[in-house]
Amino acid sequence: MPSAEIQTKPLVAVVMGSDSDLPTLEPAIKVLNDFGVAAEVRVLSAHRTPLEMVEFAQMAISNGLKVIIAGAGGAAHLPGMLASLTTIPVIGVPIQSKSLSGVDSMLSILQMPSGIPVATVAIGGGLNAGLLATQILGISDEKMQVKLSNYRKELHDQVVAKDQSLIDLGTKDYLKAMFNK
Repeated sequence: MPSAEIQTKPLVAVVMGSDSDLPTLEPAIKVLNDFGVAAEVRVLSAHRTPLEMVEFAQMAISNGLKVIIAGAGGAAHLPGMLASLTTIPVIGVPIQSKSLSGVDSMLSILQMPSGIPVATVAIGGGLNAGLLATQILGISDEKMQVKLSNYRKELHDQVVAKDQSLIDLGTKDYLKAMFNK
């Protein structure tokens, strides 16, 4: 993964409805930092702090934000509410729950009404949310495009190396090596 000096002005906000969502969103924060993108990280609940959430969303553009990543569990209103209050892209991250395994959150984020889109990643997909935010930023940033290409090349090279190791070791020894790490 690329390592870069982090910009000082946040271009991406990572927002969660509860601090218990932070472990799911931490990979997004890490990938943004790895790509040199400063992130503003907030806890704002659509239900418990609606006025603060509204103010945050209404000020997002004037504060220089380009993308909002919003994680939410249960009813998952946060991503959609933020999207309804700003025109910058919102990426929803469904948080895995105990009762319905995050399917409720995923459906709530996916099923936005026409006119208010929210990009949605997999349940617990913080890493992909961070990567999608960098891709959005990369539309107008050639250096970001290069970093993303390099990241993809690293992924490619890792898989090629694993394939060769599997061929060389055989299935049984490869599995032993996997689980003895």
